[in-house]
Amino acid sequence: MITSTQRRALRLLADAQHGRTVADMLAHGFTNALLDWLARDGLAAIEPGTMRSGTRRITVVWVMITEAGQRALADRRPVR
Repeated sequence: MITSTQRRALRLLADAQHGRTVADMLAHGFTNALLDWLARDGLAAIEPGTMRSGTRRITVVWVMITEAGQRALADRRPVR
């Protein structure tokens, strides 16, 4: 069973086809500890990558929902 905060994070990730950056998730009020927990439990994957900012490429860390995360999000049991 996942908490309401974890469910909110998974919803945000599910709405992003290619995932979101860790910086974006932090800007939405989630903590590194929460993101680590989601990854450790297999509900999200965290991968380094790059993105373009104007003419520059910058290194970022991506967070993406996994199939297990999709299943947990679809589970309608009450959250703790």
